Amino acid sequence: MTDISFPSFDRSFLDPETPLTRIGQGELGGKANGLANIRGLINARLNRGEYAGIKLEIPPLAVLCSGVFDAFMQRNDLYPVAFSSSSDSRIAQAFQRADLPFEVLGDLRALIHHVKSPLAVRSSSLLEDAKCEPFAGVYATKMVPNNSYDPDIRFRQLVEAIKFVYASTFWRGAKDYRLATGHTDDEEKMAVIIQEVVGKRYYNRFYPELSGVARSYNYYPMGPASPEDGVVSLALGLGKTIVDGGLCWTYSPAYPKVPPPFGSDMELIEGTQNEFWSVNMGEPAMYDPSLETEYLLKENLMVAERDGTLQHLASTYNPDAGRFSIGTGFKGQRALTFAPLLNLDTLPLNSLLLELLSICESTLNASVEFEFAMTFNPHRLGFLQVRGMEDSKDEIDVDPDQMEGENVLIATQDALGNGIDMSIHDIIYTNPENFALEHSKVVVPELERMNRKLIADKKPYLLITLGRLGTTDPWLGIPINWGKISGARVVVEATQENVRVDLSQGSHYFHNIVSLGVMYFTLAFSSPHRIDWDWLQEQDAVEETEFLRHVRLAGPLEVRVDGKSRRGVIRRN
Repeated sequence: MTDISFPSFDRSFLDPETPLTRIGQGELGGKANGLANIRGLINARLNRGEYAGIKLEIPPLAVLCSGVFDAFMQRNDLYPVAFSSSSDSRIAQAFQRADLPFEVLGDLRALIHHVKSPLAVRSSSLLEDAKCEPFAGVYATKMVPNNSYDPDIRFRQLVEAIKFVYASTFWRGAKDYRLATGHTDDEEKMAVIIQEVVGKRYYNRFYPELSGVARSYNYYPMGPASPEDGVVSLALGLGKTIVDGGLCWTYSPAYPKVPPPFGSDMELIEGTQNEFWSVNMGEPAMYDPSLETEYLLKENLMVAERDGTLQHLASTYNPDAGRFSIGTGFKGQRALTFAPLLNLDTLPLNSLLLELLSICESTLNASVEFEFAMTFNPHRLGFLQVRGMEDSKDEIDVDPDQMEGENVLIATQDALGNGIDMSIHDIIYTNPENFALEHSKVVVPELERMNRKLIADKKPYLLITLGRLGTTDPWLGIPINWGKISGARVVVEATQENVRVDLSQGSHYFHNIVSLGVMYFTLAFSSPHRIDWDWLQEQDAVEETEFLRHVRLAGPLEVRVDGKSRRGVIRRN
């Protein structure tokens, strides 16, 4: 298949006239096609004069097409291990021992010869970024510093990163996800995007001052915002913070000056980003081509302060005034509120994001989500990815009276999604009598195993957990990716006393939830509603571990979510 938006690679990777090129034959994959389709329309429709101070572009990229993946798999006889039940690490090691097709090595060496700045090696599979089956965050991305004086070292790093992304096609989470969405392993093929990382170098670190995810539809509007007003999540450094479910700043672009609902300045300090990711331009901690973070560093805000990258992002606590003041003009506790951009409008970022959301939404004829990264001085915004979102707007009424009564298992004022589900007989839940957040890592393999079995038995289930799912911080919740709980049709996150857990708006994890129509409940300890734990404990267990219980009901649960009011209720028969 030939795409005029992606001419063949001509070894001029940074040529501004041809920023999107292809290597090899076959398909471009979901991410690459999404960028190709939107590029011309952004150039044609965006009022660039209004944003003259910001250079907007899709960072230069080359796509290793799916035919290269086919040749790699077949010539190295990798399908037996790929389709086997081998561990992720064993599959990754087998792929690292294999050789890329010789016919693309020349182009990859030429790319390395011309480019000496960090590269992001991203998945762009055939199934990826479909509107109703997004596969967001299921496959891997790997950053390489690409700064060694020795081109052989840079070439090796690039090749290892490509093979790492290829291997992620067959990791357990990806296989379970495909099974849950009705696909077989042999349907999937992987193209790979090799793209310039947006950012600047600070000593041995390379990172963008700002990364973000913007959505045109928001299932959790705050304050005066409505769902149609959308939502934006912002973070310092690489976007890994956002897509992995880390702490970031979330706001409605219709009301950029309305902050998240923190109860106090101390809550704001604890609930905002305090660490960031960068590409390590120095010596890596260890050689491990099967590790996603092999060439990444995680630093705290004091490092960013020394780098001078907080000017447009931070507020400072003023103890004399007893409040935060915008900017970093005086000493004090910093917090990433992004107020210089959003309150003072030091750059027209929010207006630009609103216009980009409008262009993308009208182009795809659907609600959309896109990712971006930005540097300041000079001001450059890199448009990294765009995908359609599925948003059910059927009228579902959940009256407050329906949220009370002896048959109510769970009710909440904070539900994500919209619809009715009468298909669930199975419930997996963390046992509140035994579970605490210190045990969150132990739960991951148990939950993954139960999920796999229920998927194989074609039994959708309700998952009830304590703490936040998908976080990389085990003290906030269970650090599990979506592929390992992909059979859940309804997810409930509850908090224990004195535990504050925020939703990871904008993360790949939540994109999968909303795009697949999974209904999602949050139930803070302070909520007027409760989970009927006593009733759950009375049910016979199909399986029980130290921290998890799996029960199966004779009749189905009735699940209702009203997307407009955000009320949700789960009733037992």
